[in-house]
Amino acid sequence: MTYVIGLISGTSADGIDAALVDISGSGYELDVELVAAETYGYSQELQQDILAIAAGELLSMPQLAQLDDRIARAFSQAALNIQQGHPPAELIGSHGQTVFHRPPNGTLGYSVQLGRGEAIANLSQIPTISNFRRADLAAGGHGAPLVPPIDACLLGHPTQTQCVQNLGGIGNVTYLPANSRENRDGVYGWDTGPANSLLDLAIYHLSQGRQSYDKNGEWAATGTPCQPLLETWMQDPYFQQPPPKSTGREYFGAQFWNLCQQQADDRTLAPADLLATLTEFTALSIASEYQNFLPHMPDRVLLCGGGSRNSYLKSRIAHHLSPIPVLTTDDVGLNAEFKEAIAFAVLAYWRSHGVPGNLPQVTGAQSFQLLGEVHLTSEAIATMVAS
Repeated sequence: MTYVIGLISGTSADGIDAALVDISGSGYELDVELVAAETYGYSQELQQDILAIAAGELLSMPQLAQLDDRIARAFSQAALNIQQGHPPAELIGSHGQTVFHRPPNGTLGYSVQLGRGEAIANLSQIPTISNFRRADLAAGGHGAPLVPPIDACLLGHPTQTQCVQNLGGIGNVTYLPANSRENRDGVYGWDTGPANSLLDLAIYHLSQGRQSYDKNGEWAATGTPCQPLLETWMQDPYFQQPPPKSTGREYFGAQFWNLCQQQADDRTLAPADLLATLTEFTALSIASEYQNFLPHMPDRVLLCGGGSRNSYLKSRIAHHLSPIPVLTTDDVGLNAEFKEAIAFAVLAYWRSHGVPGNLPQVTGAQSFQLLGEVHLTSEAIATMVAS
C-alpha cells in the first residue's frame, strides 16, 4: 500500500482540497481508502489575485512568477499539514490552480495550472507529480475532464448505468454504463457548463463582498426563476456543441456574469430572483446536456463537489431529472466533497506505475497518455547521483 496526497483548488479558488489516501493494487483493480481530508483556505488576498488573473487581468512576468510561487508554497504547506498524525506520504499528485483554459479549436488546446510541482517537491520533500493536463492536450485532447477513468475505477456498478456529476465552479459529468469498471469503452464525460462559478460571482456582488457562496442555496430558495432569461441563456452556443468539450471561467466567468447581471437589471429582478435564476440555469443546463448528448439516460445520478452540499441546487437538479434518483457519492461510500482530490492522488499513483490516465473518447485525444510530470526531491536525486 502507498500513501498518496491529492491536492486541487478548483475554479472558485476558495482554497486547497487535500486528501491523504491509502492506495493499493494495480491498474483499475485498486483499493482506495481516504485517511484524512481537509480544505485549507487561501488568504483573501491570494484568492482575489487568482480570480483576477482568471478573469483576464494583465500581469507582468515577475508578477506571474510571484503568484506561481505563492500558490506552490500554499500547496506544499497543505501537503505537510494533511499528514499530521498519519503515516508519511510517499507521493503527491497536485492538480494546481487553473487560471487559464483554452479548448482545442483547429489548433492544440492550452491550459495553465499554477503552483509548480518542482517547488512543491522541494518544499515538502515528497516526490510530486503535476501538470496532468499537458500530455492529453499535446495529443489533441481537451485535457479535461480527467476524472472519468477514476470514476469508472471507483464507482463503476455491475448492473446500473450511472452519471457522476461534479459541481465545482464548472460542472462536469462522467457517464458510466453498467460494468464500466471492467469495460471502459462506453465511458464518456465532458464539461456540462457552469455549476457554482456564476452563483459565487453573484453572491459576492450582491452581498458587497460579505459572502463568497450561498450556503445550502438558502438565499436562492427564496426567489423565483425568470423563465425568459433562462431561455436566453440556454441558447448559448456551448450547449449546442457536442462532446468532447470543455470550458472554464474564461467562458462562464466574469464576462458572462456581467451579461447576466445587466439582463437581470433590465428586468428589475430582485437579488433572490437572480440567484434562483442562476441556480436554475445550472440545473437546467445539466439536464439538457444529459438529454441531448448521453447515449441513454442513467439509472441514477451521483453528485459530488462543493455544489453537492447546496440542497436547493440538488433539489432543482432532481426536479429536472425526475424520476431518476439523484444522490451524492457519499451515499455510495466515496467522499463527495474531496472526490476530486482523491482522483488526483489516483492519477499520481497511476503515473508512478506507468498506467495511462486519460480516456481518449472523453477528452478527444488521439491516444492514451501517461499524465503528469514527475518531480523528485533533492534527497532522491542526491541518492541517484551517489549510486
